[in-house]
Amino acid sequence: MKQVKKSFLLFILLVTSVMVIAACGSDDSDTGNETGTGEETGEQVASEGGDLIIAEHSDAVSLDPHGSNDTPSSNVTFNIYEALVTQNQDMELEPGLAYDWEMIDDLTWEFKLEEGVKFHDGSDFNAEVVKANLDRILDDAIASPRAFLYDMISEINVVDDYTIQFVTEYSFAPLPAHLAHNGGGMISGELIEKDYAAMEDGEEPGSVINAEPVGTGPFVFDSWTPGEEIKLVRNDDYWGEPAHLDSITFKVVPEDSTRIADLETEAAHITDPLSPSDVSRIEATEGVHVNKQPSVSLSYIGFNASKEPFDDPLVRQAISKAIDKDAIIEGIYDGAGIPANGPLAPDVFGYDDSIEGLEYNVEEAKELLAEAGYPDGFSTTIWTNDTRERVDTATFVQAQLKEIGVEVEIEQVEWGAYLENTAAGEHDMFVLGWSTVTGDADYGMYPLFHTDNFGEPGNRTFLDNAEVDKLLVEARQNPNADERLDLYRQVQEILVDEAPMIYIHHQEFLLGVSDKVQGFWQHPTGILMLKDVSLTE
Repeated sequence: MKQVKKSFLLFILLVTSVMVIAACGSDDSDTGNETGTGEETGEQVASEGGDLIIAEHSDAVSLDPHGSNDTPSSNVTFNIYEALVTQNQDMELEPGLAYDWEMIDDLTWEFKLEEGVKFHDGSDFNAEVVKANLDRILDDAIASPRAFLYDMISEINVVDDYTIQFVTEYSFAPLPAHLAHNGGGMISGELIEKDYAAMEDGEEPGSVINAEPVGTGPFVFDSWTPGEEIKLVRNDDYWGEPAHLDSITFKVVPEDSTRIADLETEAAHITDPLSPSDVSRIEATEGVHVNKQPSVSLSYIGFNASKEPFDDPLVRQAISKAIDKDAIIEGIYDGAGIPANGPLAPDVFGYDDSIEGLEYNVEEAKELLAEAGYPDGFSTTIWTNDTRERVDTATFVQAQLKEIGVEVEIEQVEWGAYLENTAAGEHDMFVLGWSTVTGDADYGMYPLFHTDNFGEPGNRTFLDNAEVDKLLVEARQNPNADERLDLYRQVQEILVDEAPMIYIHHQEFLLGVSDKVQGFWQHPTGILMLKDVSLTE
């Protein structure tokens, strides 16, 4: 692979160093991310081939990288498709399908693309295909939930077969980080054409891509039995270093106990996720271990700010003050993670440690509720999918809100329907999470709180605050890092008062992993990194 040019390295030192996250956790020697005992111990020997079986809590929603925004889907598509830019374990930007990039002027970024790369269908990767992908994401007819990542791009110019330029409406420093998002995964140009043809015949956008996904990645789509499993096989014609595994099977196993049993009986190699309450069981079991990874994620309880009574900030503040977040972290997550005062994790650019969240205070909660006109409380619902921690969180919230006169009914919804219905605003309260995958506050707040992103792109609380909108736009358009930090501080202060969600914690990702798995690590965004995985004999 070509080396990154010195100009790019200098630029990264000057600009990107304030955009991306510093190293999560400690140094590589004690992160716990490398698994297996290794060939050098003489106990186990890694071999080529084999089928890696991952017991996943939920099925993918879509295999169209432009058409989904959930982790189960991303875990699969990350191995099929590749983006122009990648992020290493420390969230630093590295070459992907583009080996070099630079900001030519305040509005123009130029990317140099790898040559000789083929899609799984044999078609060529080039600048025209990159343009086709970005045009598709930004096409209103596609209605991609990833469009907000690139809606600042006003012009895409193909300079030559392997050089492309993006012209933005305003200076946008985080663009390379946004292009590292798996929503920027490159789909075969021929497949995009077939999908558009199907749309003309009345099919939904992404129907062809979802059925037979084609990327440039180290694994090729093999089969999908919805609700059961997705299988990928090694791409023997991969343009880079080929994967070690023959195949990967993403097996849908909703029950926590069944996933653990599969791990213990070697019916699975990885269980995702591992509940904090099951950590001690895994640690006491021979042949398996716990993989821990600090994250850039946020777990939260959201309110639907477009519906009564949650359209009143006083009600949202009252509910926030009535919930003991520390009790949730310690009692439900077994202390795995750190308390959140706002939406941004400490390692995200834009985080401000001076922000103080709403403190747990039941008496003040009652006073706020009375001030809002609900001295005797009200009845409402809280939605969750069937993840144990989220169900337990909903149950805990139900019990705590009863103390201030709020009667809560819990509704457990299947994952796909959960995403669809919260995007449609059919909920009152809900339990969910968000991962700031770019390491920049723009991604950590713009999709979650700007009115342009109601629903599927991220704003499931339907917060509508003109000042928040204004500040978020100013921050993403400002090339000055210090000024951006101040703008994001102002947004975070407003979000404390607006209280569109209860910011619970920035979790520590937990996985159960077989000792036979080597070369595996989990990204701070939650994505499972599988290309270099091998299995011991």
